[in-house]
Amino acid sequence: MSYSRGNGSITAARVIAVVADVMAFIIGLWILMYLLDANRGNDLVEFVRHTARWLAGWSYDLFTFDRAWANVVAGYGLAALVYLFIGHAVAGRVRR
Repeated sequence: MSYSRGNGSITAARVIAVVADVMAFIIGLWILMYLLDANRGNDLVEFVRHTARWLAGWSYDLFTFDRAWANVVAGYGLAALVYLFIGHAVAGRVRR
């Protein structure tokens, strides 16, 4: 069985895109959980919160608003958008 360089690039591009999508999904899930006031005593909620905090560590508190929900949406939302944009840009570049 032989593998061509093109198939490997497409597979790598798919993996990169899926990883970026998962990272953005986790951050988006935390934003939704925060806005819906999810129970912080729940293990799943805490896992999502800690994972999103780690993923958005560079953008959390980048903006300061008077309302806490705006800080969460802006800080975490920026990280999600950046992961989607960069992940899919890199995937597109690898695919070529």
